[in-house]
Amino acid sequence: MVDKNKPQQEKRGGWLSRFAPGVRKIVSRRDTPDNLWVKDPDTGEMLYRSDLEGSLWVTPSGRHMRIDAPTRLRFTFDDGRYEGIDTPDVPEDPLKFSDGKPYRDRLAAARKAAGRKDTMAIGFGELDGTPAVVIVQDFTFMGGSLGMAAGEAFIAAARAAIERGVPLVCFTAAGGARMQEGALSLMQMARTTLAIQELKAAQLPFAVVLTDPTTGGVTASYAMLGDVHLAEPGALIGFAGPRVIEATIREKLPPGFQRAEYLQEKGMVDRVVTRAELPSVLGRILSMLMGGKRRAA
Repeated sequence: MVDKNKPQQEKRGGWLSRFAPGVRKIVSRRDTPDNLWVKDPDTGEMLYRSDLEGSLWVTPSGRHMRIDAPTRLRFTFDDGRYEGIDTPDVPEDPLKFSDGKPYRDRLAAARKAAGRKDTMAIGFGELDGTPAVVIVQDFTFMGGSLGMAAGEAFIAAARAAIERGVPLVCFTAAGGARMQEGALSLMQMARTTLAIQELKAAQLPFAVVLTDPTTGGVTASYAMLGDVHLAEPGALIGFAGPRVIEATIREKLPPGFQRAEYLQEKGMVDRVVTRAELPSVLGRILSMLMGGKRRAA
């Protein structure tokens, strides 16, 4: 049987049809990534991705953009070298929660996108020559929400620091507790506080670096229990968001309220430090604390 459509296809394709398979292969190949350019959230300017990476994801306008945990660990440790520490496994979906989509499905999607189990990542290495355990809370994983996995990871990081006899540094970033775990997520506020007490009993420093945003139960627990509190420029830091506060007190908040610079002025943050300076500043502070000039409280 003759295909009546075949001559018409050849006629439409012309001479190019003879080379179509190879041409399509060449033309369809993308030699550049889809995210080659990144928009500056402050100015709207389009920034070349490689330039942003070279500037540690700090825009020309000074905005410290959010970065994921692996990137943070590379930026923090000397020469980007560190030993990864596994985070503990926890029961998944203990409440069989669904908010229109099962919690297990949300977890699976977040893990696939991030390439790891949950929001926390832990590493051991040197900061400006000072050994330390660093735990990073990643806002890109379900908004850095505090759940059982994050709580267990924090405890594991604290005990790893105690075992090695080194300080613990925590980079915070969270939108609040993980609602899919209910009261189990709120329990992590108390459990992480007890882990910090173990650090203090071992006379090991605990330093906190507040990044954008640090809110909710994280701010009401381990984010505010450090011996030293540093913050990245412009970071939003607070318990409730400014819109919620304004709606509650029915007053306009001061300019810059809950931003790192405002909180430094009010004494809630010890120092605002740029991303490029953080490793050296942390290294000097931790070296001083570990050198006996000042002990962790």
